[in-house]
Amino acid sequence: MIKKMLSVIICLSMLVGLSVCVCAQAEGSNASSVEADVGENNSSENSLVKAKAAILIDADSGTVLYRLNENKKLPLASVTKIMTMLLVMEAIRDGKLRYEDKIACSKYAQKMGGSQIWMEEGEQFSVLELLKATAVASANDACALLGEAVAGSAQGFVKLMNDRAKELGMNNTHFDNCTGLADTTEKQYSSAYDIAVMSRELLKHKEILEYTTIWMDSLRGGKTELVNTNRLIRSYSGITGLKTGTTSKAGFCISASATRSGTSLISVILGSETSEERFESAANLLDWGFANFESVNPKIDVGKISKIEIVGGEEGEITPVFDKEAKILVEKGSSDGITMSIESPKSLSAPIEKGQKIGKLVFKVNGKTVGKIYLISSANIKKLTYFTVLKKLLLSCVSK
Repeated sequence: MIKKMLSVIICLSMLVGLSVCVCAQAEGSNASSVEADVGENNSSENSLVKAKAAILIDADSGTVLYRLNENKKLPLASVTKIMTMLLVMEAIRDGKLRYEDKIACSKYAQKMGGSQIWMEEGEQFSVLELLKATAVASANDACALLGEAVAGSAQGFVKLMNDRAKELGMNNTHFDNCTGLADTTEKQYSSAYDIAVMSRELLKHKEILEYTTIWMDSLRGGKTELVNTNRLIRSYSGITGLKTGTTSKAGFCISASATRSGTSLISVILGSETSEERFESAANLLDWGFANFESVNPKIDVGKISKIEIVGGEEGEITPVFDKEAKILVEKGSSDGITMSIESPKSLSAPIEKGQKIGKLVFKVNGKTVGKIYLISSANIKKLTYFTVLKKLLLSCVSK
């Protein structure tokens, strides 16, 4: 029996050693299960927009539907506050802040100019109240205080903003403050594309819609009125936000989001000459997008998704899974022509993390890729070690 056990251990050890050089690696880990290719350049449709730069994207997939100077670096005024709200929502998600937490107004926040709720130094507000004042009334004092609450200082928060922008791939963006104030700064800029990216990220936090869709509200028991700076909130069907911005240097700007019949779009306008042109341009882009595109749940032939062999793992194979609620954006009337192909390796080397991308489904219409849905691992699979091999062998022998 002892000789038999030793023989089996040696064989298994050789297999573990060989697994090091056998197979393809996964595409990455812990990423979103949905991705779509960038759309065609539609900058010829300039009659839709009166602005220095603009973009229209699908909020679910990130597909670009329209673009005009989308990577041009421009001042963004209070549209900056989208990044502030994103970091606040992430802090709440991570348990670093709570909506009910009370924050005392600092001397720094109290000195903010421009739009504000006129806080007094030492006056206390809840995170919920500060978030509402920021999202609805674009209050700079409330925004600055939120930044201090998250990072401990204004400078620390600006660093977080720039770090997060880098993580999101916002390569044409730099923040100098969290409010968008100060036309004198040369360091505060972004692009229509980058703003669309951070707007899309903010919208993943569904709770923010409770604030960005408010038209009128109040604070201090009704003594301080809040009126949304985004007039599309009361005039555009399906509007969900998101943030306006205006300074003499930036002109009139907006990131406007809306959802109709399951399709969610984000329209960014930078550098319009008037407020009217800003809102009209944003609405025109949204109208154009809803008129020409729709989100669909693609038909997926589950039977064609094969198991993947795991070499050198505690489990020998895994069946990839996917987000059944994932959507892709297609031109209206083309959904019947969608075809699907599967791209996945026959084998992978352990370890494999739960949620790791291990393949993808590619959807096309008339040969053009319209969307991708990643296949992901449904479980963690640890790498097989000598100890686990020995443990399993001993348990097998004991069970006999």
